[in-house]
Amino acid sequence: MEQTLILVKPDGVKRKLAGEVISRIEAKNFDIREMKMMTVSRDLAEEHYGEHKDKPFFGGLVNFITSGPIVAMRVEGDGVLKIMRNIMGATNPAEAAPGTIRGDLALTIDENIVHGSDSPESAERELGLFFG
Repeated sequence: MEQTLILVKPDGVKRKLAGEVISRIEAKNFDIREMKMMTVSRDLAEEHYGEHKDKPFFGGLVNFITSGPIVAMRVEGDGVLKIMRNIMGATNPAEAAPGTIRGDLALTIDENIVHGSDSPESAERELGLFFG
């Protein structure tokens, strides 16, 4: 069974959208195997976004994800990686289709409500970071 990491980022938690994200996951009949609310440490954020460390937006990513509580979930189901990427929508809400989380709820590219693993390899790495 395929697994992925889904995060409701600080903007989503602040705007009280975690339940909406969870509802959309459950509507697809995926199983949330683990879930926790937490504040991401700077060290965890830097490791999580490590592939972007040489990019100019790295500092902003780290600052944002550590700016408030998040909801982290281990989500499982057939085809969950690809389907959750589709449910989330394009990273830039201006390009995200209506009906997607970002298309319906996100306000800016920097505050786009959710994160989801983009491959089986990143899912394994990210789930290890957030759930051990």
